[in-house]
Amino acid sequence: MRPHPAPARQWRVPPALPALKLTGAVALLALALLLDGSDRVRLALAVLTAAALAGWATRDLIAPVRLAVDPDGITVIQGFAGHRRLPWSAVEKVTVDRRARRGLASEMLEIDAGESLHLFGRHDLGADPVEVAEALHEARPR
Repeated sequence: MRPHPAPARQWRVPPALPALKLTGAVALLALALLLDGSDRVRLALAVLTAAALAGWATRDLIAPVRLAVDPDGITVIQGFAGHRRLPWSAVEKVTVDRRARRGLASEMLEIDAGESLHLFGRHDLGADPVEVAEALHEARPR
C-alpha cells in the first residue's frame, strides 16, 4: 500500500498587510496636503512614496500566495506577480537564516535552487519561517 501524497500547502501574505499599506499611502497623502500642500517638493515626495506603497499593496493583492508546496516541488513568487515552479530535483537546500541587528532578531526562509536563491520573511508567508521550513522538509519526497 502506497502512502498518500502530502496535500498541497501554500503560504500567503496576511490579508491585513495590503490594507495597512493602502491605509498608510492614503494617510501619507492626507498628511502632506494638510501640513503644507503648497510645498511642491514635499508633496511630490509624498505622492511618490504613497505610489510605492500602493504598488507594494497591489502586488500583495494580485499575488498573495508567495510559496506553495506539493509532492512534485515548490512554487515561488518571481518578479512582480509571476510564479516559478521548482521541481524537488532543483531544490538544493531549505534553511532558515537567523540574524540579530540593533537588538532585533529576524528569520528568513531560504530556498536554494542552484542558480537562484529565494528568500521569504514572516510577512511574506503569514507564518513562522521555521515552521514553513519544517513543512517543506516533510513534504519533500525521500
